[in-house]
Amino acid sequence: MMKIRLFKGISFFKMYQKVALAIAFSPRMEALISETKRLVELFGSELILIHIGKKTDELEAKLDEIIVKTGLDKVKTKLIWKEGKPVKMIIQACKEEQADLLVAGALKREGFLTYYMGSVGRKIIRKAPCSVLTLIEPKVGSTVFDKIVLNGTQLEITPHVIEVGINFSKKIKAEQVHILNEIKMYGLQMGTASEDSEEEASQTRRQLVQNEMEYVEEIMKKIDPGDLKLNIKVTGGRWAVELARFCEKIDADLLVVGDDHKLNFFDRIFPHDLEDLLSTLPCNLLIVKN
Repeated sequence: MMKIRLFKGISFFKMYQKVALAIAFSPRMEALISETKRLVELFGSELILIHIGKKTDELEAKLDEIIVKTGLDKVKTKLIWKEGKPVKMIIQACKEEQADLLVAGALKREGFLTYYMGSVGRKIIRKAPCSVLTLIEPKVGSTVFDKIVLNGTQLEITPHVIEVGINFSKKIKAEQVHILNEIKMYGLQMGTASEDSEEEASQTRRQLVQNEMEYVEEIMKKIDPGDLKLNIKVTGGRWAVELARFCEKIDADLLVVGDDHKLNFFDRIFPHDLEDLLSTLPCNLLIVKN
């Protein structure tokens, strides 16, 4: 059993002290600013707007107009204009401002009801020094996060992912929170080994499921779920694929997964599992980093 370690000092009131939003002057800019404004107000955060491109009087006036229209607090809003390569400049701005969360939009694949992250989005997720929230369909009226799915697969960062996910869910008053765990494939193969009887194989599978349930329950002993409705589900197979399927099945509003740079998590898994996840995002995605 993996050693469970919770990260200290996580309070949902102070979870995101500085929220950054990468903006482009596109039709969705107002909706993204509106969505981020809601989060900033909920968490009592400072807002950092980042635009990569040349600063002109026309663009500055347009941005000021949207800021006024969306009712942003100018005192708690910082505008950053940078020129250069988008990924490099956005990452640099997040580091300089010590952002806790970066909000970005995903693109709809033309002609299909699926979403995807382009090469710029993937690089930002890999290199961002903070957590990243990807919104697939931002709304001026703000998205409702009623159904949230947390990745409970046993990784070193998983206790932190669950803790952040629970606190986030409490703050936005989610109706349902599902924690999805994966039976390791070698364990599943053991449970279906041909030399075992059917009864023995079933017992092994039940034990594997029980182990995953206990793993989450042990983490939850140190987290206050408040009034959240929690559901722990165990599945088998590639965890990213199973997460996407489950999110689509329940029509989830947000999926929460983790990225631990110390383990080079994305470098190892990104080309396989997460490539599929980010190519056809099943819903909004929060990637939690240490």
